[in-house]
Amino acid sequence: MKSSLLRGSIRVFLAGLLLTSTSYAEAHCPGNVPALYPRMVAGALLVVPVKINGSGPYDFMVDTGSQLNVIDPALAARLGVKSRGKVGLIATATAFQASVVILDSVDTGSQSVAKPLAAVQDLGAIQAADPRIRGVLGENFLGHFNVLIDYRRRLVCLDETNTMERELRGEAIPLVSPRDSANQVPFSEPLVIAVNLSDTGDREILLQLDSGSDGPILYSGNRKLEDALLKRARLQGPEVDGAHRAFAVLPSQDTRIGTRVIHKVPFVTPVNAATDVPDREEDGLLATLLFERIFISHTNRFVILNPR
Repeated sequence: MKSSLLRGSIRVFLAGLLLTSTSYAEAHCPGNVPALYPRMVAGALLVVPVKINGSGPYDFMVDTGSQLNVIDPALAARLGVKSRGKVGLIATATAFQASVVILDSVDTGSQSVAKPLAAVQDLGAIQAADPRIRGVLGENFLGHFNVLIDYRRRLVCLDETNTMERELRGEAIPLVSPRDSANQVPFSEPLVIAVNLSDTGDREILLQLDSGSDGPILYSGNRKLEDALLKRARLQGPEVDGAHRAFAVLPSQDTRIGTRVIHKVPFVTPVNAATDVPDREEDGLLATLLFERIFISHTNRFVILNPR
């Protein structure tokens, strides 16, 4: 089994979203759907309390860019879960193997999923930002619900009734289904949309929507993008720390998504990516942090950016 765990594990550029002084505890989900009130880490990551097999709660990052739930090795040992084999994971610039386990249950707020898979993976890069984070809520949990992420009001809504889809308005951007479904984790197709960048003309670029990253990324080694854009990457200067120098800055792109254009989006690309990373259908990541709100319909496979 192979999954794509495509997260900005090394922090890149913040998208510059300014949060208002809204009283988060007073915010409500459309249609009175159950609400989660995440705390923000590093100005970008959404962290919610999660119970695993009835134990906890533990702090988990909400990550639409991860096809699998993830728990750190110490938590796996504490829970006494046993490995059911290995799973291949792809991070932004590396590929590796991790143990996979089956959890009895995963609960957050009033929502629960029984018997989900989880990878056991070291979360050192995320825990460097906050050592309290013990895992990741991935798409094989989130995909059971329609999801609204509201950064301005610091709100996450998980809906299993289609109530929000009937109430929210905006342009529906279709999610692109993978051409090669054999390598996908069951019930957790990656959230990929087609966009156009100003430097690549009419050529469609496929980007995975990622709430686990704080900035947009284009993958290195992509032949379609190499001549148009990737060769113009600029290494960051010596005043930038080593983690940030793992990425090179690309020229800002006007990015068309459906009928709307987002001007001067600051993409980066990994430097010295591992040579054993498998080919991916998607061309990079699009951080959901670029939008004040994003609605994801897992039921009907579309997203609405800044829904009304």
